[in-house]
Amino acid sequence: MQNIDPVLFLEPVMAVLMSAAGIIYWRRRRGFKRALLLLALVAYAGAIMAKVAIQAASFPAAQSFFGPASLGLGLYFGLQTVFLEVGLAYLVASLSVKRAVAGASDGVGYGLSLAFWENGVLLGALPILNLTVTYMLIASGSSLGQTVYTTVYNADPTYFQPPSVILWSVLLGTLERLSSMLIHVAWGVLVVLAAASGRKRYLAYALPMGLVDALVPFASLNMNLFEAGIFLISLGCVAVAWLSLRQSSALLTAGPGSQTAPVSAAGAFSVSPQGTRSARQSYRSESTAEHSC
Repeated sequence: MQNIDPVLFLEPVMAVLMSAAGIIYWRRRRGFKRALLLLALVAYAGAIMAKVAIQAASFPAAQSFFGPASLGLGLYFGLQTVFLEVGLAYLVASLSVKRAVAGASDGVGYGLSLAFWENGVLLGALPILNLTVTYMLIASGSSLGQTVYTTVYNADPTYFQPPSVILWSVLLGTLERLSSMLIHVAWGVLVVLAAASGRKRYLAYALPMGLVDALVPFASLNMNLFEAGIFLISLGCVAVAWLSLRQSSALLTAGPGSQTAPVSAAGAFSVSPQGTRSARQSYRSESTAEHSC
């Protein structure tokens, strides 16, 4: 009985490493409040639970009405991300700023925290756990392992393809995790800047970034072009966030307890960040876990 390809572990492992590395790097460079992880969890978990509820009730009807690869279905996904993920991220940031829990210099940390919960946990640690259990059960050769093998093979036979076949797809998925990190950092910066400055135009810049998920239904048409496009969009989102900070004329200070001294808005994002869901997995997960770089 053939087991799943171990190369499949590469994408979620890289997602965890990139997410953790971003937070560690920023903590050493500018300081990072642990409270940001909790704030981001509240915003992200709230958005995902709302998406799950909405899609459980309406996804089959939406797919049947609009078609599997259509603009209508894309907007169905994208608008949920706009109003739930970006919108809730802004609401949590606003409450945090009002209560002096976070300040303008926490934008990058907040964005990295949002990216951590999606890429490091939901599409990183959890898939690693799932793949590990699946691999061990199939390797056991038991009747349960045979059942798991049959179920997985029928659901997605690509899990059993050789490394030479599946590696490129895994690398594309890893690129998508990088794109997802960049986009989350970008809208994290902008929603915090909007909350701290009171200038709603920054929120207006952030909200359309959620429409990146409107492209998900079209991923199967050309995966290479899709991932390249998502990556370019993520770079554009980072550029918008960086320019917004550069052009902000007011000096914005971090909230009490920050590990950093007061900084200008531009200083809060003075380096290019490194780092939406794996398209191979996300279209299936739209109707279940998440619907997502």
